[in-house]
Formats: sequence, C-alpha cells, structure tokens
Amino acid sequence: MKRLFFILLVLALAAPALAADPTPGKGVTVKPARATWNTGYFQEALARRALEELGYKLKKTKELANPIFYQSVKLGDLDYWTNGWFPMHDGQLPKGFYDKAEKVGSFGKASGLMGYLVSKKEVEKYGIESLADFKRPEVQKAFDNNGDGKADLVACPPGWGCEQVISHHMDVYGLGDHIEPIKAAYAASMAEALANYKTGKPVFFYTWAPNWTIFKMKPGEDVMWINVPEIKPTEAQEPARDRMTVSGVEGAVSDPVKLGFVVSDIQVVANKKFLDKNPAARRFFELFTLPLADINEQNTRMHEGEDSKKDLERHVDEWIARNPQKWNGWLEEARKAAE
Repeated sequence: MKRLFFILLVLALAAPALAADPTPGKGVTVKPARATWNTGYFQEALARRALEELGYKLKKTKELANPIFYQSVKLGDLDYWTNGWFPMHDGQLPKGFYDKAEKVGSFGKASGLMGYLVSKKEVEKYGIESLADFKRPEVQKAFDNNGDGKADLVACPPGWGCEQVISHHMDVYGLGDHIEPIKAAYAASMAEALANYKTGKPVFFYTWAPNWTIFKMKPGEDVMWINVPEIKPTEAQEPARDRMTVSGVEGAVSDPVKLGFVVSDIQVVANKKFLDKNPAARRFFELFTLPLADINEQNTRMHEGEDSKKDLERHVDEWIARNPQKWNGWLEEARKAAE
C-alpha cells in the first residue's frame, strides 16, 4: 500500500512537467523582421527556428531599415526583430515607442563594437592616429581611389544608425573636404576593399563587431583601430558618452582608444501586445544568447559563399547540433512560461 501511494505521489508531482504543451504557439501567426545588414541574419534565423519549434507559424521575414522597423513594431504591423543595437539605435525610435514596444533580454551584451580601421602599413608609414590625420594632403592622396582629391572611406548605407554618426563626424571634425564616405551596399564595398588590400592597396573603413571584416583583416596584424580627434557625441549618444572610449581593444593605435561610437548591447525588440499574449516567445527572447565567436564564424562562412537561404538553415542546424543542452533548455523554459 505504501509503495502504491509513493508511485501515485511521484506521478502526481511529475504531472505538471508532463503536461507542458510542446507547441504553445500553435495557431498564432508571427510577423518577424530583420535588418538590412547580413551580419545579423544568423541570430534572426535561430530565433525563427525556435519559434517554429514552439508551434508558431511565421510569415516571411521582412528586411527593413531601422527607423521603418521601429515604427512598424510600434504600430503592431510587425512583431519582433533580433537586430536592436542600443543605445546606438535610441535616436531612431519614434515618439511613444516604449508605450507599444520594448527591448527583451540581451543576447549580445556589450558586443556591438564600432569604429574606423586603417591598413596597418599606412598607419605606420604616415603616423596615422586619428581621423584628423586625413586632413593631411599626403594621407588623403594615399587613400583616394577615384581621383576626387578626398580619402575614400567605406561607410554605411542611408538608414543605418552608423550612417548618421559618420555624417556627424564629418561635420563636427571638419572632414567634409577631406574624406568621402562611400554609402553603397556595405557588403559589396567591403568586398572591394578586401580585394584592394590583397593587392597591397591601402584600406580605410568603418566596421563593427561581430563582423567577418575583422576576421579577414585582423586588427593588429592587417589593420588598426584609430581614434576620433575628440569625443563629440550626437544628442542620442550623449547619455552614453563614457561608452565611446574603450580600453583593451586589440589592434588599436592607442589604449584607451576614442572610437567615437557607443559600445552597444544587441537586443531583441518586440511589440508589447505580442509579448503579453505569447509568454513562450517572451521567455525564449529573454534567455536567448549567442557568443560573438559563433556569430563571427558564421559571418565568415557566409562571406566566403555560404550565403543562400539553404546555407543559413544548415548553419542553424549545425549550431543547434553543437549546443543541444542550451537549445533544448531554452525551449523547455519557454514552454513552461506558457503554462
């Protein structure tokens, strides 16, 4: 009798766990988005896969410029993306944003490193330490690829947060007559810069981490992070002024180095109504983390030609296969949150 009672007690205690719905999102259609830079595709694909495993039906992912996404998620036209960079994107948020949307978790804490890099050979040859050195005629000439008399800088396309900051730098440091920011498609511009570097030509570019660029042209070996002349933040950057000068950056011309960009946290951004109605999705977003090394590895593979949708899905499969305990743990916690 005692044995029977013990068995019944064990079964009763186990019942809640056994009752957890494996697909709490069944019947819910989700409207996801992703940013226009392909170095953020991997985390979006992982999040999408997780929601699918939780039973959600996802519409085709929309690829949008930052301000358009933030307006759309506020209005409820879209449900989430994994490409929020904060505080860098704070200045792009529409009025009343936090009444309708929110940041969830932080799968890339302090992982958004941004700044300007210059080929190491030219740093040493011309004694380049900051953007101010590009006012010198000999430096401008060395980096002038199209003969317009200005140094060519691989910059950011319109609509990206970095494009606004780079334009600000050109103004506040008086560089408009000395540097020409290239605002074409970033991946194509960087591919051209890498090809030039391989033939011995100078390179001058903006980049961020995670990114394949600093794996193909390694700071300290091939290129160097340089300073801005002094810290002059935009209005949006001002609250995070102390995060614009960074110590311990490998391959920088100085320590600390004045990057001129805020070191950002990469976060999921989602519509509040969607999160409130879908606790499983919220819990996954809260738990989701992705090491920078893993993103950089995938970004490099993508740059080397594994850039199709099929390739991206295979990268997701392989990451999950390497991290089954972590992945299954996130999903189980998400299912419990929906009970």
